Amino acid sequence: MQIGVDVGGTKIEAAAINSQGDIVLRRRIATPQTNYVAAVEAIGELIQTLLKEVGRPCSVGIGIPGAISPVTGRVKNAPNSPFNGFPLDKDIEARLQQPIRVMNDANCFALSEATDGAAAGRNVVFGVILGTGCGGGIVIDGKLLMGPNAIAGEWGHNPMPWAQEEERLGPQCGCGKV
Repeated sequence: MQIGVDVGGTKIEAAAINSQGDIVLRRRIATPQTNYVAAVEAIGELIQTLLKEVGRPCSVGIGIPGAISPVTGRVKNAPNSPFNGFPLDKDIEARLQQPIRVMNDANCFALSEATDGAAAGRNVVFGVILGTGCGGGIVIDGKLLMGPNAIAGEWGHNPMPWAQEEERLGPQCGCGKV
């Protein structure tokens, strides 16, 4: 039995999946958007609820916006969440008192589609997530392309035509760009 968690800008959804790939439990809550400690607590509580309902130990994998930096061990490139600059994987492991895996959500999506989804058996797969945020993952010959920043499939900032107009400038991204 495994637990998979999808952390998004507006919701956190977790599912317990049996060895045949069937979802046996599924729960969804709102994402605490501005408070890191509250978000870690919400993720931990959601996972513990599923573990209790399943009634046995499970491996846990979490897909997040952004990525854990291979250099700092902290989340980066997660503009619609409170996670930037924090060691999310370590904090959730401490909260649950068990090992977990954390990966960029678009990487998880692309790898899943290339492994046993709509793109199974294809040599090159590019998966795109469009939701509260946008992201992409690339799989080549069944292997995830990570790149030096653990988000090789991300296509970067896409400035809109009005971004240069001062009166239309929105909130800045974590990188400092509009």
